[in-house]
Amino acid sequence: MSELIQVRKKAQVTLPQAVRQALNIEEGDFLDVRVNDSEIVMRVKKLVDKEQAWFWARRWQEGEREAEEDIRAGRIHSFDNARKAVAFLHKRAKKGSGATNEA
Repeated sequence: MSELIQVRKKAQVTLPQAVRQALNIEEGDFLDVRVNDSEIVMRVKKLVDKEQAWFWARRWQEGEREAEEDIRAGRIHSFDNARKAVAFLHKRAKKGSGATNEA
């Protein structure tokens, strides 16, 4: 996509509607502006509250992707109550540790 825009007073520019829609840019969003050789490159940035930053950490996101893949592949378990879920986890932990007796 290519759009021609004009620089106005105070060096202001308006992003065309087609560009805003294509990139889901909303009022209040931030753009990271860089110069590469003779080009201006803008990237949309979304700010995250400090209290939510843990969720967007690379390690957490990798875990989220792994969990989503497990769900899609059917690698899930359902339990009637927490006691049964904990018993299942204990049983798996014993199997993983090489122990021969099962719960």
